[in-house]
This record gives sequence, structure tokens and C-alpha cells, in this order.
Amino acid sequence: MAKTERFPDIPAPKAERRPVETSHHGITRVDDYAWLRAQNWQQVFRDPSTLAADIRAHLDTENAYQAAMMGDTEALQKALFSEMRGRIKEDDSSVPMPDGPYAYGTSFKTGGQQPRFFRTPREGGAHDMLLDGDAEAEGKTYFRLGSADHSPDHARLLWGYDDKGSEFYDLKVRDLETGADLPDRIADTGGVGVWAAGNDGFFYTRLDENHRPSKVLFHRLGTDAGADRLVHEETDPGFFMNVGGTRTQDWVFVAINDHETSEYHVLPASDPSATPKCVRARETGVQYDLEEGGDIFFVLTNIGGAKDFKVMTAPVSDPSEANWRELIAHEQGRLILSIMAFRDFLVRLERKDGLPRLVVYERETGEEHVVAFEEEAYSLGLVGSLEYDTDTIRFAYSSMTTPSQVFDYNMRTRERVLRKTQEVPSGHNPDDYVTRRLMAPSHDGTLVPVSLLYRRDTPLDGSAPCLLYGYGSYGIAIPASFNTNCLSLVDRGFIYAIAHVRGGKDKGYAWYEDGKRDRKANTFEDFVAAGRYLAAENFTAPGRVVAQGGSAGGMLMGAVANMAPDLFGGIIAEVPFVDVLETMLDDTLPLTPPEWPEWGNPIISADDYRTIAAYSPYDNVGAKAYPPILALAGLTDPRVTYWEPAKWVARLRDRKAGDNPVLLRINMEAGHAGASGRFSRLEEIAYAYAFALRVMGRD
Repeated sequence: MAKTERFPDIPAPKAERRPVETSHHGITRVDDYAWLRAQNWQQVFRDPSTLAADIRAHLDTENAYQAAMMGDTEALQKALFSEMRGRIKEDDSSVPMPDGPYAYGTSFKTGGQQPRFFRTPREGGAHDMLLDGDAEAEGKTYFRLGSADHSPDHARLLWGYDDKGSEFYDLKVRDLETGADLPDRIADTGGVGVWAAGNDGFFYTRLDENHRPSKVLFHRLGTDAGADRLVHEETDPGFFMNVGGTRTQDWVFVAINDHETSEYHVLPASDPSATPKCVRARETGVQYDLEEGGDIFFVLTNIGGAKDFKVMTAPVSDPSEANWRELIAHEQGRLILSIMAFRDFLVRLERKDGLPRLVVYERETGEEHVVAFEEEAYSLGLVGSLEYDTDTIRFAYSSMTTPSQVFDYNMRTRERVLRKTQEVPSGHNPDDYVTRRLMAPSHDGTLVPVSLLYRRDTPLDGSAPCLLYGYGSYGIAIPASFNTNCLSLVDRGFIYAIAHVRGGKDKGYAWYEDGKRDRKANTFEDFVAAGRYLAAENFTAPGRVVAQGGSAGGMLMGAVANMAPDLFGGIIAEVPFVDVLETMLDDTLPLTPPEWPEWGNPIISADDYRTIAAYSPYDNVGAKAYPPILALAGLTDPRVTYWEPAKWVARLRDRKAGDNPVLLRINMEAGHAGASGRFSRLEEIAYAYAFALRVMGRD
């Protein structure tokens, strides 16, 4: 579509060119827009006011431009926001989860943006409000709660918050009898802590200046945080680290991993002074997770070529690999995603034939049974339990037409009790909609699952616009779950589709491996193939597809824009990872070293350099007739730094052919996850959907 047909004729900002030349492996690159990266980016994440004046001026100009270009959609945005808000039960509350004498849950109040944490007596009764997120957020332009975990004796609450969007969390401790926070306050954490069994302190991760969790420390209540005991330090910047507990509250786990290798250290929760014991030293390509099971650990691992994982056991007295024993064998094509242990049962969430299911294993007899559903495509999540000695677990189910349902399931009797069904206050009739699961042939003949949602009265003659969503990295599968927001598009005649491309684990671990490193191009080919297949089958037509993806999915958007611009009528790239080569060449950035197993290391490998250079969206922008493009970003984003989309947009405008607009909307007060409040986030979604409707002429 020509710009004048759908958008005002307003001159776009033109970023100044300040060429910077770099060379690697004998290859020279010139980056005209490298100056958009703030030299003091670490400081900007902590204090956005320190952003250089020339960069801020450019970003402000971009925001003014996108506001002007989208100005006449304001009424549509408000209508979309109202619709989406109308589908949310504003005073919603979770089903409280039992733990000892209490049951714990979260709730929202009417008009509230932030969650509130509460508890009730175990058998029911009045809510005791433990933490009010709206009250804590008052007066802050950005606020996001981290975890909120009660102590084993139920006397205190450990909670975290981020008030800049940079994901540096502060941890505080609340006295649940008085409602007051203790003087203890820990800055620059990962936002999660684990209580010691003695209730007098907690373990947490400390982030370094490059936003890496490099240390696990123990803080004893009432002491100076500067004197906190160092429990474990990770010196390899290529590994993530986090700390976790167990339902029995017997152990503390220090988990260290990158995208293909893992290592665990364990110590008794009753002895914070203990030296953590390494279970199995890291070995490239070997992954394992631990789950406590009384006198044994359950080990979910790919060791021994178990690509789709198997379950082993190890005695807690000596859990070294020599004592691992196989419990559940590897089965190719059945990917075990996670396990959860209880006194008498072991539950595993797995994916088989592309669909999730729960399997309950009885520890005494070895018998097992499956909990599954019959729809073509659905989402299944294991909520579990806060308690170890229980026969009851909780799981959540939904599909693209079925609102979320929360069930309590008795593993012994196999009785299923519906505890909650997601309410849609404005109304929702599942019979008005159709959900489908298609298989689109990719460039190499591989069949790519595609989940669809559309109104039953939508014409399937190629005239319908389609929003095609994709991700395809890190082994993350996008579930075919209920999404009230996309109904605003579907009710306006859109087909909403999810392309389950390679790079996720939708069809097993091999599906992930086939979409990473030197096979990354399969991810992009799969997405384009899904769009072309939907057009060939008359669900939509070329030029009627709006592509959407975020983060690594935003990288997908940039890649397919370069590969097949004719297929798309618009592209929405949220916090897009588009400057892949430059980011992977910079080992000072927060996530670069841990990302090398996913993308390759172009610093040391010329082959990796060439592979990434061949698809990196920023490096492959050309003189092509790109469709209208919307990029969304956050100034304090430590995952996909703001300058990646800013540079990409500048280069697109400089090199593209045609008049289609390229818009950049950057939230100057938020990070990777966008606006923090639930309604503020809806405003961002309404904006993106207004763009989709605009480019498809449905506004």
C-alpha cells in the first residue's frame, strides 16, 4: 500500500550518519548509526535521565513522528482498548493455593494496574492482604513486582520490585503481623530469593554491572547487606545463574546454565553456612534439572543421547553421576518438558505429537496415567502445588476458543475438579469461533504446525486479512492458548494464526536444533512458508498478512521482511533483536556471552560470523519495497537494547524503496516487557492492533 492511501504524508525523521568502521575475520563493516548506542548505557539503565542529549532528541523525534502518523487512529485505539479491557474481570482473583495453615493467592481490584498478594485460612475465610502492588507503585512512572514468597513459618514475606524497567530488582522483607517492611533492603538482584529453613535469612542472586547474575549470597535478617555471605560465584560470563528452593524446604539449588549446558550445586536449607556440593560438573551439551523427592533427587536430563530427555534418580546422600539410575527411559518424539515430585507421585509435563499432556507416575507401583484433551490445538500448564505431601495438583487448560480453566486433580482417585473458569465480562461464545491446526510444508518439505483462530462467519476465499505470529528461538514453544486481546482483530474479520516454526520445541528437541546456529534460516523459511500456505489455501492472500513477533521473534520479523516483503501487508516488530551480528560481537553487553550457544560466536569463529551476517536483519536491509513496519522498543531494556530497533529503523528509511512508512515507538520509561501495569500494557497492544487494522484497511 502506498503511504498516501493509509497514512498521512508527513516527512520521516532522518538520523544523522556518523560512519563507524569495524573489521573481523578480514571482513569490514560500516555502521552509520552506531552513535545511537549510549556510551554510558549501563548508567542509562539505572537512570534514564543520563541519556545523551543528541540520542534523546532523536528518540523524541521518532516518538513525535509515530504519534503524528497514527494520530487519526486514536479513536480506534480507544475502542480497541475499551474492548480488551471489557474482556478482563477487573476484580479477578486466583484460586488460593494451600500451604500449611493458609492458602495464598493473587488478586486485582477494579481499576487496579498491579497485582495484590493475599492469604486466607486454609479452609477458606477472609482475605488478609499481604502486599498491595498498586500502593507500592503509587507515584512511580514504572513499577513491576518480582516474586513474593512467604517464609516457612508464614511470618514474613520476601518480595521484589523493579521501578525502572531495567530488571535490576530490589528485595525487601515484610513482617506479616505488623504489615511493615523490615530495614533489610537488597539492591541489584534478580528479583527472587529463597528462604533458609530457619526463617532468619534468605539466598538471592546479585547482578553485576553488565546485568549478569554472577553471585549467590545469603542475607541474614537484621545484618548489613554489605556483609552478606558469598555462597557461590560464577566467573564465566557465558552462564546464567539462579537460586531456587524445594517444596520440602530441605534444599537450596544453585542452577547454572546456558542454552545447551547445565550444572547444579546443592546445599541444605537448614545450614546457610554449608559449602554447596556440585552434583555434576558442566559438560558442553549435557543438560539436567533437579527435583527433590524425599531421600532421592529426580534428574531430568539429556545425558547419553536422550535428546528428548529422560528421568533418572540419585540419592541425596551422594547425587553424583555415578549414582544416577534410569527411571523413565528416553522416547524419541516425546519431549519431557518438566517434572514435579510429590511424596507418592511424580508428574511430568511432556509434548507428544505436537500437543502437551500430563503424565502421573505412581512412585510405589510404577504405574502411570495420562491427563490429556481432545481439541486440535490447546495449551496445558502444570501449576502444581506448594506442598510436597499431597495427592492434589493444579493445572490450567485453554484453547484458542476456550477460556482458561483451572482444575484441581487428585492423582490417586483421578478426580478432576474445576476450580475456576476465566470470565469474559463483555461476553464470549466459543461456538462463534473456529480453531484449526494445519501443517504447512516448508522449503525442505518439513511440515510446520500452524494454529488458527477465526470467526465462524469469516469468508475463507482469500479476502480475509491475517495476523501471523511467530517466535522460534531458545526452544520456546508458543502455546495455542486463549487470548482475549486477539478477539478484537478476529471480530473485525482477521484470521489469527501462530506459526510454530523451528527453533521452538513444538515437535521435540530436534525441532529446536533445526532452528538454531547454522540452521537458523529454517526458522525464517518456516514462517514464510506458513504465510504462503495460508494464502494458497485461501485463508488469506499475499499482501494480506500482517506479521508479528517480539524479542527474538522481532528478529524473525526483520529477517522475513528482508526475505519476502511481498508476502506481508505490514510487520509489527516488538523489542526486535535485529542487530544480531553487532550484538554477538560485543561481549560487554548483558546477554551476549550466554547467547553464543544459541547463535554462534562470531568473535572467534569466521563461520559463525558469516552465518549470522547472512541473516542479521540490520545487515541485510536492501533497496526493497518493504511493507509498512512498526517497531516497538523500551529505553531501559537490558535484553534487546533500545539502539537495535532505532538503528534498524534508520537504515530501513535510508535504503528501502517505495513510500511505505517505518515507525518507531519507544517507551522512554520502560524496558523489555513494555508498560508495567495491566491496563497500560493493553494500551500498547491496542496501538499495535490499530496499526494492523490500518494497513489492512479495516480501521
